[in-house]
Amino acid sequence: MIRKILCTVFALSFTGTVLVTAQDSTASVKTKDMPLRLLPYANPMQGVSQDETITETPTLADLDSFQKDIISRISDVYRMYVMALDAQVDQDAILAETYINDAVEASQELLDDYPEIRSDRRFAELSRAVVGEYRQFYGITDSENEPQGEVFAIQEDFLEDENLLDEDFEFPKDADIRKTAVPLIQNSQVNRHLVYYTLRRPEVMETWRERAEIYKPMMDKIFAEEGLPPELVYLSFIESGINPTARSWAAAVGMWQFIAATGRVYGLEINWWVDERRDPEKATRAAARHLKDLHNIWGDWHLAMANYNISPRGLNRAIRRAGGVKDYWAAYPYLPRETRGYVPGFIATTMINMSPEEFGFKKNYGQKPYSYDLVEVDGLMPLDEMAKIIGISTDELKSYNPELLRWATPPGNKYPLKIPSGKKADFLAAYDDIPKESANQSITMHTVRSGESIGLIARKYGTTVSGIYASNENLSNVIYPGQVLAVPLPAGSASQISANRPTNQQSGTTTSRSSSSSNVSIPANSTKITYKVKTGDTIGHIAEWYDVRAWNIRTWNGIGNTIRVGQSITVYVPNAQKGHYEQVDDLSFREKQDIESRQRRGENIFLASATNTSNDGAVTYTVKNNDTLSEIAESFGVSTSQLRRLNNLSGSRIFVGQSLKIK
Repeated sequence: MIRKILCTVFALSFTGTVLVTAQDSTASVKTKDMPLRLLPYANPMQGVSQDETITETPTLADLDSFQKDIISRISDVYRMYVMALDAQVDQDAILAETYINDAVEASQELLDDYPEIRSDRRFAELSRAVVGEYRQFYGITDSENEPQGEVFAIQEDFLEDENLLDEDFEFPKDADIRKTAVPLIQNSQVNRHLVYYTLRRPEVMETWRERAEIYKPMMDKIFAEEGLPPELVYLSFIESGINPTARSWAAAVGMWQFIAATGRVYGLEINWWVDERRDPEKATRAAARHLKDLHNIWGDWHLAMANYNISPRGLNRAIRRAGGVKDYWAAYPYLPRETRGYVPGFIATTMINMSPEEFGFKKNYGQKPYSYDLVEVDGLMPLDEMAKIIGISTDELKSYNPELLRWATPPGNKYPLKIPSGKKADFLAAYDDIPKESANQSITMHTVRSGESIGLIARKYGTTVSGIYASNENLSNVIYPGQVLAVPLPAGSASQISANRPTNQQSGTTTSRSSSSSNVSIPANSTKITYKVKTGDTIGHIAEWYDVRAWNIRTWNGIGNTIRVGQSITVYVPNAQKGHYEQVDDLSFREKQDIESRQRRGENIFLASATNTSNDGAVTYTVKNNDTLSEIAESFGVSTSQLRRLNNLSGSRIFVGQSLKIK
C-alpha cells in the first residue's frame, strides 16, 4: 500500500504545467455551421489583472472552507515531516520511520479527498520534500515510477519559453481547416502552440505524426464506433505524444493518461501483473467513452476536454469564479496553468494535422498500421521463452503487449497474447515445447512491511530466497515497506494463506497451467451467482460491478480476457450482499456504471433488496490476525481516511477482534 502511495505522491511532486496569456480581441472561429472567418470574441482576460491571472493562491481573507481544509492538512503533513527529521537527529529510527510513513499516507489521503490539488504549488513542494525523505530513509534508488515519455519534458520546456509569440509566425493561408464538431478557435493562446510545434520544436510534432501512422487508424475506427468527432483523436498527442507506455509525474499512464481510479471505472484492469491503461486499443475505447460521458455532462467539447484534464469540482469552481458562465474561455483565467494550455494545445495540434504540408510537415512517414494475431496462452508463461519460438526479442514481444508489466503472463488459466501478424501458426506449433518447470507452482503477492527482509518473507511462506528473486525482475537486495513482491509457493500452501486475509479480499494465489476446479480459491462467506454478458461488457467492467478482481473472474470461469455476448459468468459475492448483486444482471450498462461511480465516491451502492446491512448501508468487518488498516481499506475500495472518520480512529492502530464499520 505504501508503495502505491509513494508512486502517486512522488509523481505529483513534479507535474509540468503550462502558462499562456491571451492578448487578441478577435479570433478565427470554426463551428459546424459556418466557415472559418474572423469574429469578435470576449477576451478571457478582460477585467482580470496580471496578478490575478498568475497568482493562483488567494489572500488569507479570501480563503473559503475548501482552501482552509487543504492548508490545514498540508500543515499537518509538514509537522509529521519535521518530526521525522527530529527523530533522526535523536537517532530514533523507529519513530522516524513511523512519522515518515504517516506523512506519505496523509499526503495520499489529501490527494484522494481533493484530486484537483495536483496543481497546487504548496502540495507539489510538500510532496517533493516528503517523498524525497522517504526515498532517502529507505535508500530507494530505482526509477521504475519516474516519468516516461518525452511529452512531459516538452511541457516543461514550453512553460519556460516565454517569448514564443515573438517569432515571425504567419498562419498558412491555404490550410485546409474543414468543418469540425469541436470548434477550432485561432487566438494568441493557440498561436503560441502553433509557433512552438512548427518553428521551435518541429521535430516533436514529427515524432508524434510518425507514431500516429501506427495507432491513428485503430483510434479512428474506435472513435467512429463510439460516435465521437474524429478530431478528438488528436487529444492523444497532447496527453502522451501517442506513447502507449507514457507515465506522468501524476501517475497517469498510457496513451490516454488515465489515473488508476478513472481507468478502472471504464473497465481497465490494473494490478501488479497487468496495466491495461498501456493497452492501445482498450485505453482508446475507455478514453472515447470517458469523453462521451463528459460531453453529455457539459454539452460542450471544450469544457469536456478541460474536465478530462481537471476534476469536475475544479472546473466548476473556475466557472463560478468566472460568473457562472459555462464557457471554457470565460473560465480560462481561473483554471490551473496546465488546463489553461490544454485546449489551445489540442486546437493547434488538430490544425497542424488536418493540413500538415501547409505547416511544413511531411504527409506520411512510411509506418505500418497497428496489427497483430492473438493466441491464448497459459498463466505464468515466460515472455522470453515465447519470444524465442517466434524469432523475436523479448522487448519486441513486450511492445506488442505493453500492458504486461512482468516477466510472464499474469496468473490465471488463459491470457490473450498479441504476436506479430503471420506468426500464429508457427507459434502454436512450438508452444507445447516451451519448458513447463513452473507447471504446478502458485504465486501470491506480498506487501513488504517494516522490518521484513527477503529471507524473512521466504521463511514465512515456506519458499526460497532464490525463488523470490526469480519471480521478481531486477529485484534489489534492499526492500522497503509498501513494496509488492511476487512470492512462489510450495504445493498446498495457498489455502492457508487465504485463511489469513480479510474475508472479502481475494487471495493472490493461483496455479499455473491448470484448470482443475479443485484449485480455484473461493472466498469464505460467499455465494455463487451468475451474470450474463451484454454488449460493451469487459472482464474489467464485471469485476468492478461485483467488487472483485478481474483475475478472479478469469480463474473462476477458466477463461482469458475474451468474453462474448450471452456468455454466463460465475461470480462469488459476500453472502450479506447477495440480494444486491443478484440485481446487477438486470440493470442497463448506464445504471451499472452509475453504481460504479457511486461506489468510488463512497456512497451506498447496495440496492433495496440487500440484506444484513445497516440502515446507512454500512457493513461490519472484524479485524483478523496480520490485518492493517490500509489493507482493509484497499480490499473494500475505500480510503484509509474514510475508515478513520467512520470509526473515530485517530491513527492506524487496530487490534484482532475489533469491529470496523465500512461504507
